[in-house]
Amino acid sequence: MATAKRGEGARAKLRRFFLENVGEVVDSATLFEVSGGTNEFGRRIRELRNEEGFDIQTHNDRSDLKPGQYILVSDKRNPAFARAISKETRAFVIERNGMTCRMCGIGAGEPHPDDNGRKARMHIGHVVDKSMGGDDSPDNLRMLCSVCNEGASNISMAPPEAAKVMAMVRKTRQSDQVKVLEWLVERFPGEAKKFLS
Repeated sequence: MATAKRGEGARAKLRRFFLENVGEVVDSATLFEVSGGTNEFGRRIRELRNEEGFDIQTHNDRSDLKPGQYILVSDKRNPAFARAISKETRAFVIERNGMTCRMCGIGAGEPHPDDNGRKARMHIGHVVDKSMGGDDSPDNLRMLCSVCNEGASNISMAPPEAAKVMAMVRKTRQSDQVKVLEWLVERFPGEAKKFLS
């Protein structure tokens, strides 16, 4: 295991660890520990891939890896991408997506059922990853919670159409349908007044 250096950030710790373990499969529990116990280790790994060009692969890249497993294939670096999302673009995407994850629908600060009930944290993510030719335009950006952002690496998913969402809601219990209605009324108070008056 990599020996931590005083004052070293999580990204530097992870970089050094991967370079000391090139070609070895490592799991997320190990990387969590190496990073100093930060839940942001997934984001730091994406930075190593996208901004520094390290070929760190996951189960999204290779079928022989299980979810939560990572491997640095080589110490040779690929072309890297600088952060280029402006504050204005970030603000636009946040406003457009309403601080709601575009994959699972959870809102910022709500307890996340897939993250041991921790409050959901939001990130700006790419629809088409930069490593696959995506860009930093607003049309290629979306709000994602930490859980979906980690799982969405290098994949593209379109949001479900209204008909599919309504079919899913119809399948739920009436009490859950009422919760959906309450959320919609809270989310769109002006629109709700039109239907309720």
